[in-house]
Amino acid sequence: MAELKCLNNLAAVHIKLERCNDALETSSSVLELDPDNVKALFRKGKLLSDKGEFQEAMETLKKALKLEPSTKAIHIELSKLVKKQTGDNETPKWKPKPTQNQKPLTKKPSGIPWELLLAAIVVAVGSLVTSIILSARN
Repeated sequence: MAELKCLNNLAAVHIKLERCNDALETSSSVLELDPDNVKALFRKGKLLSDKGEFQEAMETLKKALKLEPSTKAIHIELSKLVKKQTGDNETPKWKPKPTQNQKPLTKKPSGIPWELLLAAIVVAVGSLVTSIILSARN
C-alpha cells in the first residue's frame, strides 16, 4: 500500500517537473501493482492523450470512469479527448518539454533519481502529517 502511494506521488512529481515519459512509466508501474488504481488510470490516460495516443488514452480513461463514474475530472478529460479526436483541438494546458535526461519510454529505468525520490517522500510525509493533525482535532 505504501509503495502505491509513493509511486503515485512520484508520478505527480514527474508531471510537475514536466517529465512526461517518466510520469507515464511510473503510472504504469502503479497499474502493474493495482490495475484498478483510478489516480494512475487518470494520469496515464491524460498523458497518453497529450502524446496523441488517443485510442489507448480513451480505453484507459473509460476504465477509470467505470471505476469512479462520479469523478468530474475524468469526464472533463474524456470530453477533451473526444474534441481532440474530432479535430476540434484546443491547446493543452500542459505540454511535455523534452529534456536531455529524459529516457525513451521503452527502456526500463536504471534507478530513480534521488531528487525525485526525496520529493515523493516529502509529499507522502506531508500527507501523513496532515492526516494525523486532522484526526487529532476530531
